[in-house]
Amino acid sequence: MRPLVLSCFTTWILLGAVSAAGAQDLQPLPPLEAPKAEQVELGKYLFFEPRLSGDGGISCDSCHNPTTGWGDGKPLSTGYPGSEYFRNAQTLLNAAYYKRSYWDGRLAGADLPTLVRDHLTEAHFMQVDGRLFAERLKQIPEYVEMFKTAFGGEPTFGRTLSAVTAFLKTITSRNAPIDRYLRGDTAALSTEARNGLVLFQGKAGCIQCHNGALLSDQKFHALGVPENPDLFADPLRHITFRRFFRTLGAPNAENYRQDPGLYGVTKEKADWGKFRTPSLREVSRTAPYMHSGALATLEDVVAFYDRGGGQHPNKSPLIRPLGLTAAEKRALVEFLKSLAGDPVVIERPDWPDYQPRKLGQN
Repeated sequence: MRPLVLSCFTTWILLGAVSAAGAQDLQPLPPLEAPKAEQVELGKYLFFEPRLSGDGGISCDSCHNPTTGWGDGKPLSTGYPGSEYFRNAQTLLNAAYYKRSYWDGRLAGADLPTLVRDHLTEAHFMQVDGRLFAERLKQIPEYVEMFKTAFGGEPTFGRTLSAVTAFLKTITSRNAPIDRYLRGDTAALSTEARNGLVLFQGKAGCIQCHNGALLSDQKFHALGVPENPDLFADPLRHITFRRFFRTLGAPNAENYRQDPGLYGVTKEKADWGKFRTPSLREVSRTAPYMHSGALATLEDVVAFYDRGGGQHPNKSPLIRPLGLTAAEKRALVEFLKSLAGDPVVIERPDWPDYQPRKLGQN
């Protein structure tokens, strides 16, 4: 979309409306097919269940906490005990809508059970053997009954993946002001947020990559985001970083001094330093930002783009200095805040306890 001229910008502010072209660039988030309620309920328990980790001490919500926007609120994520991770933990809000999962897109978004499996079994996430935790769950009568109700059988690795997947499909944006606005409720956005929308679609150029219902083109771009210094200063993160890329078969991985992003998956030089465009839905709840967690606030993010991003040999040609005024930056931040709907907060359930089983029932 071409940048708007000043007269058009002024007209849009007065009208407080989205152009026909803009309406095609942004759409309300469509509903997902509702999973079975019994599977969702079981998946909720398992999401918070530490017995799904190798040491029985961490759970999915250790890094994807409902109270911190379904991420962990840290610049770089904490890994499995005894290790640390080298990227920011992305929110699970609206994860079911992505075409590719993770910052580097290494898994297909449509295959959520594999995404769950990767989180459970990856050495630096939860490091559990699927055969082990299935046996743990069989020692808990309440879980045995819940699996029978949800799937017609006993706890298994595959059924666990399906249950957590069903739960993930319910962690979605709800009643966001931007969706109400796009459906015709012009009062859903404040005047300043509407001004920010005009900038988002025009002068600031955000719409080029943050479009559609998810507010993401779901493509990969290099922006020149600075590396988090802890990546190489912290030995545990450094070890995880090296091990990860050697496991992917990335060439010369022992010499990397920056996160190669998509390159680690494709091994194509043109993909060095590219990362998947994140959704901007709920973005005000998911700080800090970028794959390295290098930007602490929305104001920092807007300032980064206003400067034209950082330095990188593969930097996207879409990233350029914007020349935003202080008022325009505030308007953009206000619009970004309108992308968050009702809080999606789920309380940690009380876990059932192990119970002895009768001889012959194991």
